[in-house]
Amino acid sequence: MALNLYFVRNKFHKFLKPRTSLPPHLNSSFDIHHLSFQIDPSTFYASLIHNSLNITHLNQINAQLFVSQLHYNGFLITKLVNWCVNFGEYCYARKVFDHFPEPDVFLWNAVIRCYSRHNLFGDAIEMYAKMQTACVRPDGFTFPLVLKACSALQEFEIGRRVHGHVFRHGFEADVFVQNGLVAFYAKCSQLSLANLVFDRLNDRSIVSWTSIISGYAQNGQPIQALTIFTQMIKANVKPDWIALVSVLRAYTDVDDLEHGKAIHGCVIKMGLEFEMDLLISLTSMYAKCGQVKFARFFFNQVKVPNLILWNAMISGYVKNGYPEEALELFRQMITYNFKPDYITVTSAILACALIGSLDLARWMSDYVSRTELKNDAFVSSSLIDMFAKCGSFELARDVFDKELDKDVVLWSSMIMGYGLHGRGLESIDLFEAMKKIGVRPNDVTFIGVLTACKNSGLVEEGWELFHCMRDYGVEPRHQHYACVVDLLGRKGHLDRAFSFIRNMPFEPGVSVWGAFLSACKIHRNVTLGKYAAEHLFSLDPFNTGHYVQLSNLYASARLWDHVAKVRVLMKEKGLNKDIGQSVIEINGKLQAFQFGDKSHPRSKEIFEELENLERRLKEAGFVTNKESILHDLNDEEIEESLCNHSERLAIAYGLISTPPGSTLQITKNLRACENCHAATKLISKILNREIVIRDANRFHHFKNGDCSCGDHW
Repeated sequence: MALNLYFVRNKFHKFLKPRTSLPPHLNSSFDIHHLSFQIDPSTFYASLIHNSLNITHLNQINAQLFVSQLHYNGFLITKLVNWCVNFGEYCYARKVFDHFPEPDVFLWNAVIRCYSRHNLFGDAIEMYAKMQTACVRPDGFTFPLVLKACSALQEFEIGRRVHGHVFRHGFEADVFVQNGLVAFYAKCSQLSLANLVFDRLNDRSIVSWTSIISGYAQNGQPIQALTIFTQMIKANVKPDWIALVSVLRAYTDVDDLEHGKAIHGCVIKMGLEFEMDLLISLTSMYAKCGQVKFARFFFNQVKVPNLILWNAMISGYVKNGYPEEALELFRQMITYNFKPDYITVTSAILACALIGSLDLARWMSDYVSRTELKNDAFVSSSLIDMFAKCGSFELARDVFDKELDKDVVLWSSMIMGYGLHGRGLESIDLFEAMKKIGVRPNDVTFIGVLTACKNSGLVEEGWELFHCMRDYGVEPRHQHYACVVDLLGRKGHLDRAFSFIRNMPFEPGVSVWGAFLSACKIHRNVTLGKYAAEHLFSLDPFNTGHYVQLSNLYASARLWDHVAKVRVLMKEKGLNKDIGQSVIEINGKLQAFQFGDKSHPRSKEIFEELENLERRLKEAGFVTNKESILHDLNDEEIEESLCNHSERLAIAYGLISTPPGSTLQITKNLRACENCHAATKLISKILNREIVIRDANRFHHFKNGDCSCGDHW
């Protein structure tokens, strides 16, 4: 096979030795054999390989090496194999290697590097094993390549043996090799071993520091990562962008925005603000720490965001209470034909669950059914949770029933779904069915079934389930104790609940005291409620909800001076009560209402419908429970106040916007008051409507004058 002469003339004329004149036959044509006599063959062919533009050139050069009897030249064959890496021709590189007799360490390294560069880590390890069989002594370039392959495949035992080879061949002081060992142990989550190797390094490079910092950051130990970063700075080692990525991740994990901003300043000073991995890290940090506007700014700096960046921004929106923005970005992503992964999809599913729109939930489910993730158990469990939180445990059960291979996550999701809707008996039945087929419940399963019991008033069933947890190797946590306190307290067993709290094996947390305070408010036990509130103020002094609960407890007992004191305390701490808001979905569109809201275009019709409802409620014998009113008002003010509650406005709007008999789906950000709950039950009977309201705690299905909660809410 002849070399392309145009390629040779244009690339390698500099190697021609000057002559006074060329023979006549070379003036008319270019003869490669005559040319090779004018220059050193190894230099000539090495330069040809170095300047090759594609695999065709390499193939021609390889053929010419055979013609020139240079196909046993180890230097040239090694260079040829190394250059195959640039074109992704690892199969061709392997063929060249296999035809070379007795390859030396450089050629072995070349083919191992070729496999490693193209993520064929199993082949790289296999070649290393063959190298050992061939009794070829590895060098300082072999070990990092093989350790990288072991890291990628999490082949800890093989990597340990390679570490032994490092000692055997005398490379325990080679910084390059030792850095490979640090990275290997860190990526295999063997941080104590990584740290041991790191501590023995006498000459630590930036790669050494970065490897150990990244190892701690990626294995959920951000404090240790930041401690070592501090040591690195004290050692006057200037961080590179890889180290800064890990440090930003560590500060993100500990929610330390201020120090994260300092690292951001360092990034700007070093001129690295457009480095892709740093943009992703900055986006994630600001998003997780609640600074979604800053996160979106960095996201927008990238013309073509990669999947990690999309995920960082979408999950950031969801985690910080911006589900609409998250879903809008998800729609934008799929419009641009970016393929989401399970992280993207589960974040979008969670956004739908937070919005509470059943239409959006159906759209999301349809989308998933057209993707490769339709059989993913984790995605399916998220869909179950989504449908349950959007008001339809029936659709949640459909997803559950279609899954053939149900794991504990799937069972737990459905059990919790029933729990949210107060379907306690169904939840317990499912729990028993799960055990019968051999699926072992975990701590989340018990949270689900205990939630179902407390939302259904099943005190003894819940008590028994709690006390059998350890039989399944599950140690009760704060959330389990909080469920039991809620279970006992809502049924009026306050002394029993208080005794249960005092006998806990660890100090009660916010969730436990919060459940107890709520129960005290329901049953108007001021003494115990005040005691619970004092613990809450100590544990969580800036949570508005605790102060509101205590204020409501005092108001229900007509202790208006105490109510005033709580309000003064809130003002001193700069706390404001959350504004009640109810959202109703009509024809796929969400409409939000607040107390006394008259901003809606159909406000006149809404308030006319409210008057009509109040008249029909009185005709049906509805009487306002003035004892539950939480403000010092006269009778007329009480009537007007209750009529203007946000859920009443949403119901009225739903009634004038939908045909008779259709279901109304409403979401409220706060717990419903007793009067609105009682009124809604009667409205469902008078108008023959099912009304589903999701409040801050659970779902209420109002139908034929009853509520699914059985008044245990």
